[in-house]
Amino acid sequence: MSIHRSFWIAGAGLLLAAMPILAHHSFQAEYDESKLVTVNGKVTKVAWNNPHVMLNMDVKDDHGKVASWQMELASPNGLMRQGWKVDSLKPGDQVTVSGYAARDGSHLVNARRVILGAISDSALRYDAGK
Repeated sequence: MSIHRSFWIAGAGLLLAAMPILAHHSFQAEYDESKLVTVNGKVTKVAWNNPHVMLNMDVKDDHGKVASWQMELASPNGLMRQGWKVDSLKPGDQVTVSGYAARDGSHLVNARRVILGAISDSALRYDAGK
């Protein structure tokens, strides 16, 4: 095997070894802890995938314009330990979500609290603390 080919194989091996590190992001890099937001809207999709459950929802602004938002929740195991089931949230459900806004200004939130329906009669809650 030539030295040139050995370097390519070693480089590819290092790149593959680093992939798991790159797969998960840093909270501070993506979200701004000084920008707490609360939005209310209808669930459009819930994806139970590792490393986080992703909640998509349509949110109306003050002028009635609808925007799509994406909420990053805890891991599937973390939510199940809090009593959630895969079908706890369904498209069409009305939810209120509080969390930290994305640094880039997009409609992405690291959810800290999710409340299903009216706050006073909610049976489903997610509270990540903080």
